[in-house]
Amino acid sequence: MAYASTNIHGTKAEARGFFAALRSRMEKRRIYRNTFNELAALSDRELDDLGLHRTMIQGVAYHAAYSI
Repeated sequence: MAYASTNIHGTKAEARGFFAALRSRMEKRRIYRNTFNELAALSDRELDDLGLHRTMIQGVAYHAAYSI
């Protein structure tokens, strides 16, 4: 037991970093989901007015959320 040690100092910082990263991922996912749902609710004509096609919705939503 002479060599055993416990490191409790880094635990709080690691947990804080973990939860900050989790919060960031959840926020990005929320942005993706909201953007996707809003674009999917538009008619084909409205999408065309924006220069989009229905097949582009997923990519646009991904770019909006994860390219920030």
